[in-house]
Amino acid sequence: MDAPNPDFAEAVRTALQTMPAAAHLGFTVGALTPGTAELVLHVRPEHTQLDGFVAGSVLGALADYAGGSAAGTLLPAGSASMTTDYTVKILAPAKGDMIVARGRVVKAGHSTSVAATDIVAIDGKAETLCATALVTMRNLPGTDVR
Repeated sequence: MDAPNPDFAEAVRTALQTMPAAAHLGFTVGALTPGTAELVLHVRPEHTQLDGFVAGSVLGALADYAGGSAAGTLLPAGSASMTTDYTVKILAPAKGDMIVARGRVVKAGHSTSVAATDIVAIDGKAETLCATALVTMRNLPGTDVR
């Protein structure tokens, strides 16, 4: 896939850094390529419930932001997108030092884009697939978030 914005990585990083909820939860940007985005969460006690499992609401937010970031890599310069829908399926408990969400674009459209996100919990060197999601974004041309 080709990104219409040659500065897509900077645009996605800036967009994520300006979103108070993402900053509050501590999401950071990992790898970015056209059509994909990786977000990382270093688990803190306030992310967890019960026996140290990351809360489903945190996983949902991470899936949403990773899918949206992947879609954002394919937006023209000066554009933004907003979530219209996302569905998360939790497959296993999310427990570990780090949670990584890997978003990828399924379909990039003019007005709507769809992305999928896989979320893995990393405990030491072991990765466990703990959730998967579909995220639908409304593309907003000429809506620069900076």
